[in-house]
Amino acid sequence: MKKLIAGAILLGASSMAFAQPGCGVGAMIWKGQSGIAPHILAATTNGIFGNQTFGMTTGTLGCQTNQSVQSMAMYMDSNIDKVARDMSRGSGENLETLAVLLGVDEADRGEFSQLLQDNFATIFPSSDTTSDQAVDAIVALLERNERLSKYVA
Repeated sequence: MKKLIAGAILLGASSMAFAQPGCGVGAMIWKGQSGIAPHILAATTNGIFGNQTFGMTTGTLGCQTNQSVQSMAMYMDSNIDKVARDMSRGSGENLETLAVLLGVDEADRGEFSQLLQDNFATIFPSSDTTSDQAVDAIVALLERNERLSKYVA
């Protein structure tokens, strides 16, 4: 039994290296819960069932197929507090990193930063907002913006 548990943990940990936050059946099961434990459980569930690769390939199971959005999601997962701080100010290294990860052209970065600052309360409605929720809100805002939608298409 211990070997089975250890194997499941190892499988889950190894799948976390490739995991897209908020993606796959595991993320759907543990949705709305924050902290490292639900994240590990979601990654382990995805690893056991092997569904996340399918979801990322097909754009199903809550997965984004846009590589730049995946990169942004992974960055947000580790830096959500720093991103939130910069976003509230409308500038900063972490906000600039989001723009770079999304491939936002220099000419559009001012509008990008302003859009996120103006919609800070939508992106982070509470102090318990998860990185997955923030990424979903950012993508939704960009999709509705005529000039910036090309970065999440």
